[in-house]
Amino acid sequence: MKRVILSALFAAAVLAGCQREAGPDPLKLTGKMFVFNYRLAYAAYMITLNKTEPVPDGSVVVARFENPAGGEALTLERKLFPKLDKVVLESPDITCVKKEKPYAVTIEVRGPDGATLQKLETTVVSDVDQDIMPAKPLVEGPAYDKNPEVFVGGRAPERFETAACPT
Repeated sequence: MKRVILSALFAAAVLAGCQREAGPDPLKLTGKMFVFNYRLAYAAYMITLNKTEPVPDGSVVVARFENPAGGEALTLERKLFPKLDKVVLESPDITCVKKEKPYAVTIEVRGPDGATLQKLETTVVSDVDQDIMPAKPLVEGPAYDKNPEVFVGGRAPERFETAACPT
């Protein structure tokens, strides 16, 4: 009987050790910005976070980025690796970013069982409009060859066509 009670107590202690106790949040927001890649003619959100507390193996981070072109939010899910202290989230490509307009971003840390461990809400603001970007990528391929649609006959156009918001 004593052995059964000790086994039960040991099992309870092990299970309790696997649970994340309520306390400090596991991730801290360290950076947020828009990235404009003029060579490839795309823009994206970039969010950086530092891990401040360990999270259970199998945890994920889910980010929802407001779509500047309108419509549903863009969603990104990434696994959290125990040995990596930094988390970098880059959204899918976006269009229609407007200068000085705040765009909402929600970041949720979920444990292996799907339970929410942390939720962050922030905004990202650009200091430029996306219409400064070229309409088409300036280069293509792994060697960054000139895009023949832009550099007709190998020559640069007098003026580059700029990106326009379709809405």
